[in-house]
Amino acid sequence: MNNNAAKAGSGATQAGRPARLSLADWMPKIVMAPTAVAAIVCIYGYMIWTAVLSFTNSRMLPTYNFVGLDQYERLFMNDRWLVALSNLGVFGGLFILTCLFLGVMLAIFLDQKIRAEGAIRTIYLYPMAISFIVTGTAWKWLLNPTNGIEKMMIELGFEDFRFNWLSDPDMVVYCLVIAAVWQASGFVMALFLAGLRGVDSEMIKAAQLDGASIFTTYRRIILPSLKPVFFSALVILSHIAIKSFDLVAALTNGGPGYSSDLPANFMYAHAFTRSQIGLGAASAMVMLGCVLAILIPYLYSELRGERHE
Repeated sequence: MNNNAAKAGSGATQAGRPARLSLADWMPKIVMAPTAVAAIVCIYGYMIWTAVLSFTNSRMLPTYNFVGLDQYERLFMNDRWLVALSNLGVFGGLFILTCLFLGVMLAIFLDQKIRAEGAIRTIYLYPMAISFIVTGTAWKWLLNPTNGIEKMMIELGFEDFRFNWLSDPDMVVYCLVIAAVWQASGFVMALFLAGLRGVDSEMIKAAQLDGASIFTTYRRIILPSLKPVFFSALVILSHIAIKSFDLVAALTNGGPGYSSDLPANFMYAHAFTRSQIGLGAASAMVMLGCVLAILIPYLYSELRGERHE
């Protein structure tokens, strides 16, 4: 009886005492720790540091002489920043809408089970595999009036043909749209094609039995069921538009003058070449706010959908 009581007491002690974690339990934490620390320091840490600098009068080197919202006031009184914001509105709007339209159309085209679908899909998707630097350089050659499309058309006999958008301050931003759409529309196509292949075939068959045309089936049944894909594509394209830097640097370098500047190019120029770190940090925080304004509603809708499920 004493032995049983001792065993019971020992069992109670072991039950009340947490078990020690073995090396196998600690290994995932050990492996992930450097990545977690790097992400916290190099992403969130630098975001906080940039926010702090945006409230200082830092110039060539960071200082911590706080001046409140002075840098933000200077930012929105800067003509170059206002041009960059205007360009972002034109570039972002046309880029997103055109990519969505072309991506949906290409996805519907490939969804018809055409021949050589794999090869065609690869051709459409290939531009996304190259960097915006390469895209900008290639389109700079194509759009150059002296040796690009304009020269080719003149040599074909169209003497009055002119396509000098790269040197026209009012049209140069549309060159950015052309190059960006060429690169990103294939990626949007891949997103929607995956969504189309996941639509319940029974709904489509039922609509066809009811006499619905292909156009009506896509318009009223298939595409409305792809709202999550539309929202995901919108978030990704908006993020690409807001942070676009390398495409501008390679294609126009912000010119003529600064007529094709985007906010990312403004931020780089002032923070790293004009010794105005405080002003550059303020512009970076405005860009971050634009990204969050798109990302937060997306995350909220995703979390709300999971709760309903």
